[in-house]
Amino acid sequence: MNPIAAPLTYLKDLWNQETASHLDEPELLRYRSNLLGADLRITNFGGGNTSSKVIQRDPLDGAEKKVLWVKGSGGDLGSIQRSGFATLYLEKLLALEKVYGGAEREDEMVGLYPLCTFGLNPVAASIDTPLHGFLPFDHVDHLHPDWGIALAASANGHEKLKEFNDRFCHKMIWVPWQRPGFELAMMMKRAVEANPGCDGVVLGGHGLFTWGSTQRECYRNTITIIDQLGQFVMEHVQRRGATIFGGARYSARSDAKEIATGILPFLRGRVSAQQKLIGTYSDLPEVQQFVNAKDAEKLASLGTSCPDHFLRTKVQPLLVNWNPREDVSGLRTAIDAGLATYRKQYGEYYAKFAEPASPALRDPNPKIVLIPGVGQFSFGKNKTESRITGEFYINAIHVMEGAAGLGGMSKCPDVLPQAGAAATTEMFQVHDNYVALPAREAFRIEYWALEEAKLRRQPAEKELSRQIVVVVGGASGIGREVVRIAAERGAHVVVADRAIEAADRVAQECSQICGNEMVAACAIDITDRKSIHAAIEKVVLKYGGIDILVNTAALFPSSPSGHISDEQWSTTLTVNVTANYLLVDEISALFSDQGLASSIVLTSSANAVVPKRGSEAYDASKAALSHLVREFAVSLAPNVRVNGISPATVVKGSSMFPRDRVIASLKKYKIEFDEAMTDDELRSHLATFYAQRTLTHTPIEPEDCAKAILFLAGPQARCTSGHLIPVDGGLTEAFLR
Repeated sequence: MNPIAAPLTYLKDLWNQETASHLDEPELLRYRSNLLGADLRITNFGGGNTSSKVIQRDPLDGAEKKVLWVKGSGGDLGSIQRSGFATLYLEKLLALEKVYGGAEREDEMVGLYPLCTFGLNPVAASIDTPLHGFLPFDHVDHLHPDWGIALAASANGHEKLKEFNDRFCHKMIWVPWQRPGFELAMMMKRAVEANPGCDGVVLGGHGLFTWGSTQRECYRNTITIIDQLGQFVMEHVQRRGATIFGGARYSARSDAKEIATGILPFLRGRVSAQQKLIGTYSDLPEVQQFVNAKDAEKLASLGTSCPDHFLRTKVQPLLVNWNPREDVSGLRTAIDAGLATYRKQYGEYYAKFAEPASPALRDPNPKIVLIPGVGQFSFGKNKTESRITGEFYINAIHVMEGAAGLGGMSKCPDVLPQAGAAATTEMFQVHDNYVALPAREAFRIEYWALEEAKLRRQPAEKELSRQIVVVVGGASGIGREVVRIAAERGAHVVVADRAIEAADRVAQECSQICGNEMVAACAIDITDRKSIHAAIEKVVLKYGGIDILVNTAALFPSSPSGHISDEQWSTTLTVNVTANYLLVDEISALFSDQGLASSIVLTSSANAVVPKRGSEAYDASKAALSHLVREFAVSLAPNVRVNGISPATVVKGSSMFPRDRVIASLKKYKIEFDEAMTDDELRSHLATFYAQRTLTHTPIEPEDCAKAILFLAGPQARCTSGHLIPVDGGLTEAFLR
């Protein structure tokens, strides 16, 4: 059957010929790549690669040359642009076969790829470059669809590939396991030459190669084969039914999400023992089916098959040995015991396979933690990586499910189809037809010098990277500036405010700085414990915990007459003092659970030490808050530092300065003004007056306060606790006394 005419069951043909007709070959490659990368059933984030061999004029001699365009190292198909592809003279790349010294020296070949660069392209060619270059096809896709890897990781893979080919009229061929690189390129080259007319390659334990003579044909061939693999695999899975993964051992708890919320800070603290990580929780049906299955322990211990999976997830997860039918009080003990065992085994894994030239032992904590009855927890250096790490393990679950389905009653062969020169049958482990990658081969990829080089090419982390910052009062004034600057410095930021619509707007603005996954908004009323608790839970489910708490919310009571009521007095102390106590008291349990270095910064005022007529409620409340900072610094030590700032009046952007209060202040100080002035003009007029009372004659702006707050909250002030920094322009009345 013509692949372009073959019906699709799971995938959609997204190719738009009108769009494609206006694109040159490199742009068509970009377009094809984006379409393929848009569907996680086709390939994972950052996984797989695509290529095209394009005729271009050589800038040196003017002759037409064939140039290999291939996804650059570390790129993502779904978002890649033209500038993300490496370009190499195909003739020069193919000539490298003459100097190839065999599998033991294949890493040396990567150093020669830059010598093949076409033009002044700075994009680094990936280790998969020769896999594309040595295939005799103009357009090639190398992808990791779950259905394809399920076949590639099946003990009866040869048998099932033949059955698939017969049913769907394909001529796909099988290549045994080999680590990606030049040797695998040579194996594929020989296999294709020995099988003229083949239309795809299944890499044992790894993934899928497909191709076409045009961009359109390549795209359609790829999605057709993947869709047909889906039909094939899912029919087998459905026939296995409830016996997949050995059947159910437990069932998901009805309070799974509540347990996850309660345990995440504790878990995050334990897996962040070496460096802070961001967490993501999943209770998807396939996750619950796996973690509660009889075979979960065995399959989890075998680890993943596809290198793209375990480079994100580590070779295996931690499955916590906990019975979800028991009381949740024992879960923390079970986690600690599981982590101790995991770290010990990971150290033994490293010691067994490490060579003198191997990179140093990396963080021995798991990236994936599975808890029966509850679900999956994934961790990464930021929210995106954390989420994607979880998605990759869900991909691995799909692979194990598919391989089990393909097994049925088939007998495991004496010689596994994945076995070859790189690894013999005895090195692989098999359970219910699923073939896991040998530990030695996993180590050779995880601690590969080329992977280490890729890690070193990543940009340096920012000052507040890996930090989760909650800014109460973040929708306006000082809080808004804290949010903005924290986002610029790499933090995950939560804009918490009573004005949720305004908080959402600020979050949206900051997403332009740091991306959608790094900022969130939530409603909070800090005078209400339940509201505080609900906000904390929302942050925990979003990011896994909290590292920095900033509160800029406050109340200044005013009235046209200058006299405040008893109710205003009470409300002022509630908002400015009691609410800070409630906020810190609620979050202290989370900080205790995490056990990580954390920080709190509260906002006092110069008024705390400068008495004034008519502001008794505000001044007294801020004096109490200043002392509360010191009290909290004592009670939350040593892991939590508590500090504050004492700004002089900040008028710009402050929600405490509505028009009527500004006018009242101008009248109080007998400052002339025009009623036609705008709100901002009136605020600026008042701020200029206040500035004249300071040594610097400079109006205090929200940004000045925000920078002081983040200095105290961040690593630059790691030895400071229990102190308040004045941000008052040099207000002599507020000098320490």
